[in-house]
Amino acid sequence: MRIAVLSGKGGTGKTLVSVNLAAAAKISTYIDCDIEEPNGYLFFKPEILAEEEVSVKIPKVDYELCNGCRKCVDFCRFNALAYIKDKLIVFDDVCHSCGGCTLVCPENALTEKEKVIGKVQKGRSDKVDTYTGILNIGEASGIPIIKKLLFDKETAANKHTIIDCPPGSACIVMESIKDADYCILVTEPTLFGRHNLNMVYELVKLFNKPFGVVLNKCLTENNPAEEYCLEKNIKIIGRIPFDNELGTLNSNGEIAVKINKKYRKLFTDLLETVIREVPYEATTHPQW
Repeated sequence: MRIAVLSGKGGTGKTLVSVNLAAAAKISTYIDCDIEEPNGYLFFKPEILAEEEVSVKIPKVDYELCNGCRKCVDFCRFNALAYIKDKLIVFDDVCHSCGGCTLVCPENALTEKEKVIGKVQKGRSDKVDTYTGILNIGEASGIPIIKKLLFDKETAANKHTIIDCPPGSACIVMESIKDADYCILVTEPTLFGRHNLNMVYELVKLFNKPFGVVLNKCLTENNPAEEYCLEKNIKIIGRIPFDNELGTLNSNGEIAVKINKKYRKLFTDLLETVIREVPYEATTHPQW
C-alpha cells in the first residue's frame, strides 16, 4: 500500500507527517521524492547501503555529417535545438530526452549521450527502508529520478510505503502520486494554507485518488483550511495541534513517535485511519 503525502506549499508539515507515519508502522518504506530539497534523511539518519546515479539521454551532434537541414529543429516541440550561424546548437536544460531528433535526422548526424542529473540513495534506519532522490543543482526536471524511486521493485517490498512528495502541484508531484493508493493532504491554518490546499485538492481529484486532509498547527482560532474542507465536504482524517514540544523535536531532526507516547498514538491512529480508508483492492494488490 502506497500512501502519498502532499502539501500545496512548503512548511506545512508534510515531512513531519511522512517520517512519523513511516516510523509508526512496524515495517515500512520511506521514499523522499522531494528531490530538490530532500530532508527525510535528517530524521532517519540512515545507514547508506547503495547509491546510484540517474542519467538521461541528450542529443550529440556530429558536425561533419550535419548539413543544416533543420528537420530536427522543426521537430523539437521544446525548442531544445536551434541552428545558429551555420551550427546546430543543443540546449541540454530544456531537452526532454524523447529521442525524436535522432530519428528524423536524414544524415544520422545526431546520436545520444548520457547526462547525469542526480542520484538515488538507498538506506536503512531500524525497520524503515529509506530511498532518497537528489536532483543536481540547475537541472530543469527530476521526473526520471522520481520514476527511478517509485518503480524500483525493491521499493515495493514492504506493506506500508510512505511517499514524501515535493510541495506544490507541478509535474514531479503528479509523477509522485500516479500510482499511490491513498493521498494525505497536509495543510496549515492560514489563508495561504487554504489557497494551496485547493491546488492539491484539484490535483488528487484529477487523478481520481482517494484522499483525506490532515490539519497541522491547529489552534483554537478560526481555521481557514478547515472551513475550506467543510465547504467542499472534504474528509478531515487528522488534526495535529500547534505544539511547542512537537515543533522543537521536528526542528531538531527527531522523530516524535520515538520520543513521546502521545505522538506515537497520534500518528498510529492516523495510519490506522488511512488503512481503513484505502480501497480493499489496493491492500490486496499482488505488488504489495
